[in-house]
Amino acid sequence: MDTPPVGTADAPAPLAPAPAAPAALPASAAAPGAVPPRRRLLSPVLVRLAMLLVDAAAINLAFFLAYYARYVLGVGGEVADENFVEYPDYWPIQLALVLLVLGAFHLRGLYKLARGTSWIDEVVSVGVGSFIGVWALFTVVSLIRYPANSRLTFIFAWVLIVAVVALGRTLVRALRGLARRHGLDLVRVLVVGDNPTSRMLMQSIAAQPHLGYQVAGFVHLTPTGDFGRFKALGTLDQLPTICQQHQIDEVIIALPAAFHREVLAVRDHCQRSGLRFKLVPDRYELSLNRVELDAINGIPLLSVREAAIHGWNLFLKRALDVAIAGAALLLLAPLLGAIALAIRLDSPGPILFRQRRVGRGETTFDLLKFRSMHQDAERIVHELMAINEATGPLFKSRRDPRVTRVGRVLRRWSLDELPQLWNVLRGEMSLVGPRPPLPREVAQYEPYHRRRLSVAPGLTGLWQVSGRSELSFDEMVEMDIYYIENWSLGLDLRILLRTIPAVFRGRGAY
Repeated sequence: MDTPPVGTADAPAPLAPAPAAPAALPASAAAPGAVPPRRRLLSPVLVRLAMLLVDAAAINLAFFLAYYARYVLGVGGEVADENFVEYPDYWPIQLALVLLVLGAFHLRGLYKLARGTSWIDEVVSVGVGSFIGVWALFTVVSLIRYPANSRLTFIFAWVLIVAVVALGRTLVRALRGLARRHGLDLVRVLVVGDNPTSRMLMQSIAAQPHLGYQVAGFVHLTPTGDFGRFKALGTLDQLPTICQQHQIDEVIIALPAAFHREVLAVRDHCQRSGLRFKLVPDRYELSLNRVELDAINGIPLLSVREAAIHGWNLFLKRALDVAIAGAALLLLAPLLGAIALAIRLDSPGPILFRQRRVGRGETTFDLLKFRSMHQDAERIVHELMAINEATGPLFKSRRDPRVTRVGRVLRRWSLDELPQLWNVLRGEMSLVGPRPPLPREVAQYEPYHRRRLSVAPGLTGLWQVSGRSELSFDEMVEMDIYYIENWSLGLDLRILLRTIPAVFRGRGAY
């Protein structure tokens, strides 16, 4: 947003209080009669209680199945008569396990009711929380030499708790998502800001109705019109009236960092009115999320920590790449052969397409793909810029005439990317990382874009599982930089797991 911040004082400018009778909004705002009646939100206390009961039932069922598998079915070896333990002897352990695991779930934040938490993150938290509960209890049981202390039973219990609790929570997610799609348990959201970030945010919310957010509209700082289906409800000074008239439950502030006074004013209004509010950090703030504080004689010094992908972490990441890429190439060999035959029969030209890409440290390498276009695709790309649907230096088009029949199928399911497993094995790429750019794209980079070239490019990445080709170039760069600065082995594993449903959905794959 080019508009300079209003005022220079640090204290927030107070917003006008809402009048007893709502004042008229601009013509762009929805009429009062058009505002849907407020949907009753589900009580957070009741939702948490329901989740606790579902989890407790799942843990009890899982422990019973673990006992049954070990002592009745004899999984892991037949139990000798002198080692057989009756199920009632395990009841105290089962009760303690339920309490310990539920406590661990609480510490892992599994009852915070965050609407945006992904299923994979939830399952990871279930796995970690149940592991803590099971092995804490096993340690105590072993120390006091309680007779019911079968190690295999505890191992089975942990595996089954993860599976059964995850299944129960999946059903709860499905029911809540179904209710929200039918207009129940909706949170009416007002976005403060009319910049690209706020527009991207509104589009992202609208694309995920299962989260239960309903965008009422947005507040602008300068006169502006509606943004597609999203209504401009008024200016910042009218915020109290807008929140009251449009029955707002939550305010999301998407203003640039320079607008300190406006951000504080919105925050103060939300706190006075009992409205929840959230803040979207801008790019500059995100770039400083790895700042460290030091001091010399009381003088504060700020420094930026090194990127997480170096040293021992880089070794772990490389080991994961080699293990998974090598195993995948062996397991997928029949599929790779079938794809190669289909390409050969469909159109003339080589089976593999080699393209020069820029990798880590701006070194170049030949990226391998199954050929999905006709032979002259690269030669005529400049003739198709009129149908380019991407932003920045990228070229993407749903109507690209260069794509072959087999190529469209390969792209829809991302099968054309499989030969890049060989690039991963050679060390030119990683399983997870930024998209490998073309040299002509790098030539158009702004200085901060080059940050994404500090690590090996990936077969998949954070932006690929967050919208793929539907994201703008700047959004891709922001996600790549976030990934680089916040890397962990767990983050790589979560992205790999999220890649599978992203491929099946096919959203943005063309």
